[in-house]
Amino acid sequence: MSKFPTGFMWGGATAANQLEGAWNSDGKGMSVADVAKFKPNIDKKDYVSQWHTSPSDILAAKETDDEIYYPKRHGIDHYHRYEEDIALFSEMGFKCYRMSIAWTRIFPNGDETEPNEAGLAYYEKAFQTLRKYNIEPLVTLSHYEMPLHLVEAYGGWANRQVMDMFVNYSKTCIDRFNGLVKYWLTFNEIDSAFRHAFTTVGIIEENYPSKKKAEEAIYQSLHHQFVASSLVTKYLKEVSPESEMGCMVTKTMTYPETCNPEDVYLAQKDNRMNFFYTDVQVRGVYPKFVLNYWKNNEFNIAMTPDDLSVIKEYPVDFISFSYYMSIVQSIDADQREKVGGNLTTGVKNPYLSITDWGWQVDPLGLHISLIDLYDRYQKPLWIVENGLGYQDTVEEDGSIQDDYRIDYFRDHFKAIADAIADGVEVMGYTSWGCIDIVSASTSQMSKRYGFIYVDLDDYNEGTLKRTKKKSFEWYKRVIATNGEEM
Repeated sequence: MSKFPTGFMWGGATAANQLEGAWNSDGKGMSVADVAKFKPNIDKKDYVSQWHTSPSDILAAKETDDEIYYPKRHGIDHYHRYEEDIALFSEMGFKCYRMSIAWTRIFPNGDETEPNEAGLAYYEKAFQTLRKYNIEPLVTLSHYEMPLHLVEAYGGWANRQVMDMFVNYSKTCIDRFNGLVKYWLTFNEIDSAFRHAFTTVGIIEENYPSKKKAEEAIYQSLHHQFVASSLVTKYLKEVSPESEMGCMVTKTMTYPETCNPEDVYLAQKDNRMNFFYTDVQVRGVYPKFVLNYWKNNEFNIAMTPDDLSVIKEYPVDFISFSYYMSIVQSIDADQREKVGGNLTTGVKNPYLSITDWGWQVDPLGLHISLIDLYDRYQKPLWIVENGLGYQDTVEEDGSIQDDYRIDYFRDHFKAIADAIADGVEVMGYTSWGCIDIVSASTSQMSKRYGFIYVDLDDYNEGTLKRTKKKSFEWYKRVIATNGEEM
């Protein structure tokens, strides 16, 4: 008997800015992703430099149509090949597919009064294709691809007008795709505002007089996103009561290095902050420690009289999250070896293996995370990002023997099954980058997550041919048996 419930939503996940390409086609505007540059000589584990985009970087990007060093502009040409790719997802047996809508395909600058019909028509066809194959779409409205114009003309999400524009965009999508999309997410990894503020909320730190003022602007931006999420949830319930809205956060699991109470306290602080974002979107209230932090730092977070009541009245229906790695905190961190991925850096955990990009592989951490989230909120959970970035090798016969990826997924699937056995309600699982896509952080193609290999290198050379990796047939069998055969 399978340890996964009947109807478990097996599938895969991508983001529009990493696979669609066609960055300037059919009326699409420029997004923050279109100025993200591939930096070939950067340390794979230097996540801060990977993500950073300065004002001069933006100006330089706007002056060129280059697609080699701005690889998110070309992606894997999914915009023109979505039918082929979805057919492959169907062959694997996907029950659901998490994807995002590029805001700039619908409202190229973000502040238009009327949407771009070509963009709406494209996604309508994509959703119809998914439905043809009985694949349930799980759709993210904002996944690191906000209109660049809203950053430059309005200052990003710190400006309340951007919130209103996002709500208008979201309503447009909900209206057009009602009946085609049941499951929605507002913001991808909303907590990432502090890891890469430009990409997530359109805040450019160099435009602020101090780091403290930039931090205040990020908190203001987050407040606007929390309110926007609730307003969009309210609208969804009004026009499509059977639909569901979820939040999406990065689940980081922080361990203390030792049983020294000071180590334990440092880990607790990290984990508490990680819960902040779900506390607001699920419980509908700001944690007191955050309000105290604002007060102690003299942050003035502007709110209207109705903001807190809207957040309280319209929480999300389910919690979705990404899980890639765990980290370790120590009072002696300065004296310890460090590791880091594109999430954060921390003390090296000697009990875990580490990928080439600095990710500590920790399946048990996923089990622990699922229990922590479910015990805290008693809401259904959906793992919508998880996977292994690896530099795959194409063998002489054209095959990709990615047993390491199979091992990774097997261990994580067993962790999910164990959590379900422990009473956790898990809706589904969508592996990240189910087809090879441009990396979010490093803008590389060589950092591959997919079950499907795409013939494209870091310098936009290749045929774009899709090839099934060994893991393709393995995942197909897992889905067909609902996790019984791994």
